[in-house]
Amino acid sequence: MKAVAYNQPGPIESNNLQDITIDTPKPTGRDLLVEIKAISVNPVDTKLRRNVPRESSEWKILGFDASGVVHSIGELVEDFKPGDEVYYAGALDRPGTNCEFHLVDERIVGNKPTSLSYAEAAALPLTSITAWELLFDRLKVQEPTPQGQELCLVIGGAGGVGSITIQLLSELTDLTIIATASRPETKSWVAECGAHHVINHREPIAAQVEKLGLGAPGFVVSTNQSNQHYLDIAELIAPQGRFGIIDDPDILNPMALKMKSVSIHWEFMFTRSMYGTPDISEQAKLLNKVADLVDAGKIQSTLTQVAGKINAKNLTEVHARIEKSSTHGKIVLEGF
Repeated sequence: MKAVAYNQPGPIESNNLQDITIDTPKPTGRDLLVEIKAISVNPVDTKLRRNVPRESSEWKILGFDASGVVHSIGELVEDFKPGDEVYYAGALDRPGTNCEFHLVDERIVGNKPTSLSYAEAAALPLTSITAWELLFDRLKVQEPTPQGQELCLVIGGAGGVGSITIQLLSELTDLTIIATASRPETKSWVAECGAHHVINHREPIAAQVEKLGLGAPGFVVSTNQSNQHYLDIAELIAPQGRFGIIDDPDILNPMALKMKSVSIHWEFMFTRSMYGTPDISEQAKLLNKVADLVDAGKIQSTLTQVAGKINAKNLTEVHARIEKSSTHGKIVLEGF
């Protein structure tokens, strides 16, 4: 089968992504073998390509988001059959989805929204899982904070996670949503996703939130540059508020939040699959809930561009764009 992989980590300028041909794997146990129709690219792909060496002499295949068709199944599979249309976000400790056929545990796979194309569906899984787990499992946004004015601030609202976070908040809660964006097109995008107020994260955030006159947010979701905004977050968040974070700041001193008794909640969507947690199948369930919301017309795909076929050249170009932070929503590649 065809695949895109690298054998040495490094900068995108080194052209380390290569088109390769390898044997097609066979499913066993609870694995599905999925014929990949479309993938999307996430910041985690670029981080791995830059920093993570291959194992032994094998090529390292990247990619998490995918949509496709179940080709064959392992002997213990319970919920899928060949021919089923699926979408999912894969696992960090297994080969990725930048290949024609991919093995994935059925417990982290959802039924593809029937109203979406493969490309539209491929934009959703990783960010939807991240946003859903952060909002409802970690921050518990459906349980109000004592002094939060029913407000949620989403920092980095135009990115993949921010885009679906705003939509889920808008559809499933009564919270007033403040989102950050800096360019005209990203400001329009977050408003389209459902943000009630848009502020600029290139300017001091606390002062802008105060100027809105809405009070202090009980919830803050930070999707990027959390270290840059951290002191502003500590200033603007309500006492006993809840702060959710998904990125990787070098230093995050919790003492800035002590006086307000603010809780910090980390979200890493690969935790359940990496550790085989007893609730691993919650990811399949939430993907199915997202699919139902999509098919009911209540949320939309965050796809903003289909950047061609799945090959090394196109993936290299998309990686470069993501590393320059010049995108909004999700970029998808479709077919081989």
